[in-house]
Amino acid sequence: MAGGTFEIIGGKKLSGELTPQGAKNESLQVIAAVVLTKEEIIINNIPDIIDVRMLIDLLRDMGVVVKQLTTNSYSFKAEEIHFDYLTSEEFKEKSGKLRGAVMLAGPLLARYNKAYIPQPGGDKIGRRRMDTHINGFQKLGVKGSYNIEKHIFSLETEKLIGSHILMEEPSVTGTANVLMAAICAEGKTRIYNAACEPYVQQLCRMLNRMGANISGVGSNLLTIEGVDVNTLHSTEHTVLADMIEVGSFIGMAAMTGSEITIKNADVKHLGVIPESFRKLGIQLEIQGNDIHIPAQESYKITRFMDGSILTIYDHPWPGFTPDLLSICLVVATQAKGTVLFHQKMFESRLFFTDKLIDMGAQIVLCDPHRAVVVGLNKETRLRANKMVSPDIRAGLALLIAALSAEGKSVIQNIEQIDRGYERIAERLNALGADITRV
Repeated sequence: MAGGTFEIIGGKKLSGELTPQGAKNESLQVIAAVVLTKEEIIINNIPDIIDVRMLIDLLRDMGVVVKQLTTNSYSFKAEEIHFDYLTSEEFKEKSGKLRGAVMLAGPLLARYNKAYIPQPGGDKIGRRRMDTHINGFQKLGVKGSYNIEKHIFSLETEKLIGSHILMEEPSVTGTANVLMAAICAEGKTRIYNAACEPYVQQLCRMLNRMGANISGVGSNLLTIEGVDVNTLHSTEHTVLADMIEVGSFIGMAAMTGSEITIKNADVKHLGVIPESFRKLGIQLEIQGNDIHIPAQESYKITRFMDGSILTIYDHPWPGFTPDLLSICLVVATQAKGTVLFHQKMFESRLFFTDKLIDMGAQIVLCDPHRAVVVGLNKETRLRANKMVSPDIRAGLALLIAALSAEGKSVIQNIEQIDRGYERIAERLNALGADITRV
């Protein structure tokens, strides 16, 4: 259920086990990939969230036969695509609300040599340009034009030609989109400075099972030997656990002094995330594929070896994901010590800190990219507050702040949280939280 308001009674200790949902970002990529073949594709562990449901609805409208097998498993069969729908006002309106719709361009170019992309929607977290996608397609021989009145990109080519592509930035969606077009380009394509996030690795493995020929998976240099689009065939794919949820639950346990076990966390795909939370003083034990966070009364931020203040900054994989910076920042407000957060990749993601300052957090926002947090060491609890969720990740960060605060907090615009997190209130209430959806 979307929209509305959360009312949160804070200060309750949580306990128990919870399982992270399937990864949102991976799901949007692999679901878009079903357009590449006429044969059936089955995808498991798809999160039941707004952004993913919107993309699935869009595929149905395009002519893809979609069957829901279980709550989180779907079958897709894209025997034919209704191209007249892709130039309709309805497509423009629906896909314009969803950044993930951009991911359909690569598969459509691979299969039909043409595609349409509306100006993307999604989070208000700073500029998210289309240049990386369009430049990559142009290197493969695609000609593009932009209709200013309709706000839509038209892409077309007689045939895709393999090329050496140096990505101007290691964009996850840009890499995935260009990659899906390149698998059917004539000859060899090399994508250098490619994003190498687990989401992209998962997409590569799925495409290879479908008959693509991609090597260098997991590195920033992908080599693709083009194949005939008609040879791509059916496969079954399971989406990884959402690393953003895993990190969020680690932070939530520390903020609320709770003992929590995160089940089936796909630990080997978490990169530096566990270590980044350890730097904030959070104890966590990896037990097989699970993570156990013991109840901690306090946690102390580490310093660099020379004694200088810790800096946590986002960086393309295998660096620290920008999607967890807001969670770490909230967690630091109750730590012992001081830390500088440097949000390099998006210029508006730290603006939610004013809401934390209103709750009593000690934060100096230096500029749109940097904030210094002086931890309260749980000596002064955050105060309950009335807030509006600005984007998906900040929304969950504010929810975690509210869970640790004294009194009743209200978070409005929770559709932003619902876009990225499946039944989050119900799942946290099962651990002892007190969240009411109004």
